[in-house]
Amino acid sequence: MTSRSDIKRYRDNLKEERNAAALYDRMAAAENHPQLKDLYRKLADTERKHALVWETRLREAGAEVPVWKADWRTRLLGWLARRFGVNLVLPTIADLEQGAGNRYSGQPEVKGTGMAAEERSHARIFRMLSSDPKGLDGGAVTRFEGRHPATGGNALRAGVLGANDGLVSVLSLVMGVAGAAMDSHAILIAGLAGLLAGAISMALGEWLSVQSSRELYARQIAIEKDELATAPQEECEELALIYQAKGLDAVQAHQVAERLLADPVQALNTLSREELGMNPDELGGSAWVAASTSFLLFALGAVVPVLPFFFTDGQPAVMWSGGLSAIGLFIIGAGITLVTGRNFFWAGIRQVIFGLGAAAITFGIGRLLGVQVPG
Repeated sequence: MTSRSDIKRYRDNLKEERNAAALYDRMAAAENHPQLKDLYRKLADTERKHALVWETRLREAGAEVPVWKADWRTRLLGWLARRFGVNLVLPTIADLEQGAGNRYSGQPEVKGTGMAAEERSHARIFRMLSSDPKGLDGGAVTRFEGRHPATGGNALRAGVLGANDGLVSVLSLVMGVAGAAMDSHAILIAGLAGLLAGAISMALGEWLSVQSSRELYARQIAIEKDELATAPQEECEELALIYQAKGLDAVQAHQVAERLLADPVQALNTLSREELGMNPDELGGSAWVAASTSFLLFALGAVVPVLPFFFTDGQPAVMWSGGLSAIGLFIIGAGITLVTGRNFFWAGIRQVIFGLGAAAITFGIGRLLGVQVPG
């Protein structure tokens, strides 16, 4: 016996699927790129197929199939796509599709239908399109097969920012203590404590982040493997849609997808790279390497403002700490331009201003508290 809550859920699902189909039809009408126009039409056909499932469920339950009218969100997004171009609405639609996949994951009626997987695939397609809405050159097929992983400045950026966090945070701590009391021994202890606490915290946070990502990736790959075994044709269609979104026509996209999925090992590898955006051999890298690297980089930056207090004390140590930190901040600011390509001099000066500005604030607060609290 189908409950009232089930019937309501069927109607809600039907409404969402109909709205999605109508929206993709409007996007297809507004799109000038022939491959993308064809892609949006196929996505609309998929949503209509999903809608038919819920219509059938309602009829089997003896419930009325409601008359459909596009909701305000569908009309608005369709109007924006037509008036300002499809690219404008892609990020919003990616979020909507992600929600649709998550909604279906808890509904028993979709088990074995492939609907949840198709919605997740749609979300991945729209995320890819929103990040590169012009697509890729259809002739660059070899880049689609996962043989040329993307490289960039992420590692360098993470390293520079890790050192920057250590330097700025410990410099601010040292200057705050120096403002409260010019006790070099207390400043040294506080600086070393801040260095260790910050480095350990950064390392632990990085370990948790990377390890959680690895576990999530492993679970997603396991799901992909199961879907590949139970519904290979649906996975082939998903992969073909992704290649169409990248610029291939429908025939080429299906040929590439079928060739890649002929080998189960290569198929899982390709699906992991193209659908999930991950390298199955790495799963995001080693959590221990990330943690130790984060610890060392934070400590490397944090030791700069503490170093003078090992060799001198009083105001000279504070001045040396500020001077060495300014040099370190300039190097960090200039170093990040290896990623950004901006002028190294102005980037370095900007970093010095921000870092010393934070230190000046904490020094002033320390001086204020040091005056007000009797010793």
